[in-house]
Amino acid sequence: MNLKEMLNVADRIVFEKTGQHLDDLQAAVLRGTIQREKYKEIAKDFDCSESRIREIGSELWQILSEELGEDVNKTNFRSAMERLEVSIYSNVAQEESVQINSVNICGEARHPPNIPNSNPPNQETSNPQQTKTLHQDLSEMPEVGDFYSRTPELQTLTTWILQQHCRLITLTGISGIGKTSLAVQLVQQIKDEFEYAVWYTLDEFPTLEKFKSNLIQLFSHSEKQDSSPTNQKPLPLIKYLQNHRCLIVLDDVHHLFCSGEFAGKYKPESQEYRTLFKQIEKLSHQSCCMLIGWEQPREVTQVKSQNTSIRTLQLQGLDIAAGREILRDYGLEESDNSEALIHRYQGNPLWLKSVANLIQDLGGGVTELLPNDTILLPEDLKDVLQQQFDRLSELEKQVISLLAKESQPINRAKLLENDRIPASDLLNALQSLSRRSWIEQQANFYTLPPVIREYIKGL
Repeated sequence: MNLKEMLNVADRIVFEKTGQHLDDLQAAVLRGTIQREKYKEIAKDFDCSESRIREIGSELWQILSEELGEDVNKTNFRSAMERLEVSIYSNVAQEESVQINSVNICGEARHPPNIPNSNPPNQETSNPQQTKTLHQDLSEMPEVGDFYSRTPELQTLTTWILQQHCRLITLTGISGIGKTSLAVQLVQQIKDEFEYAVWYTLDEFPTLEKFKSNLIQLFSHSEKQDSSPTNQKPLPLIKYLQNHRCLIVLDDVHHLFCSGEFAGKYKPESQEYRTLFKQIEKLSHQSCCMLIGWEQPREVTQVKSQNTSIRTLQLQGLDIAAGREILRDYGLEESDNSEALIHRYQGNPLWLKSVANLIQDLGGGVTELLPNDTILLPEDLKDVLQQQFDRLSELEKQVISLLAKESQPINRAKLLENDRIPASDLLNALQSLSRRSWIEQQANFYTLPPVIREYIKGL
């Protein structure tokens, strides 16, 4: 079901319920949701407040939920439409129309909806030995876009998941380093190894109850399609992970944690996620959950043994060859200083694109605009760093200030000699900053990355 078809179906549902067709703003909310835009982006495009967009969205989700008989929200609207398409597809050969509660969705009789291929969505047909239907809710997964070589990381993650059967994996690193891009590439490669593959962004699910309800609904709905209808009550989430081979990707997991605290401290309303992650780690099952974000749960960071079912990959910058691919896109690949530029910005794809775009706009070159060890901080890069800086605790900010004064890596023993921060607090702050990828550590020596040092100096 393409965008136009989704909007047409939604319009018919709303009209049956309210007697009014979608107005321009309602259509904009649905269109933006289908195109994976956030509410603030939709509001900006339509020149109205984000709160107004949220209000309209809430009204639409309530109407759609009532008429479709399931909990519809911004996160699962697209997948709900796709499930409706499957329902229509399975019945259209026998009926002239399909009745959804009180809504009559009339289509072209005895002809399937406009689907790219002749098979119902989410059904694996390429492998004749595949006996189970594949259910994939990847509507929240971003487009792959440009992907720069991460072969070793892809191999590592694939081994952990498919060969070592790890149950809980965290993919962490500073903003812009390429965590989500890597995860998207991974999911595209391995998704068909699972009965279920889902991707959710956790800024939409601050509480576990809403997340579990959404996921269990997917399981329950697909099980009814795969077998005869039953009145069996939904199982606990962990039971589905035991009964089925599932890949669950949770992006922006840092939304579960408090700002102004050390990394990985749960918000009060998100505490129940700790129990879920513990269950995923400890209980026997055949599924894998991957957490992506600036921070990871503290209980995960405490696990160092390779004998457990938990793994953590803290993503580092791109290599020189991949960095040059980015610069080539901005006409900077011939620069004599390109390798130094990549090192200076730590091979961070977002940082490199930001500074390369600024250089391109200014019409200069690397040598002219970035002589010696000069660091440019475009405004969009400052905004990204500000978001993460705002999450730091006051103790972390104090330690950052101490490190910013040092031009060379500083020994931990010397840091402990300061008269401002107690030793225990300082060590905890160093640990938290390291987990956030905001400091670099070699043996007992600590330093700030050049970009972060320049940012801190400007505060």
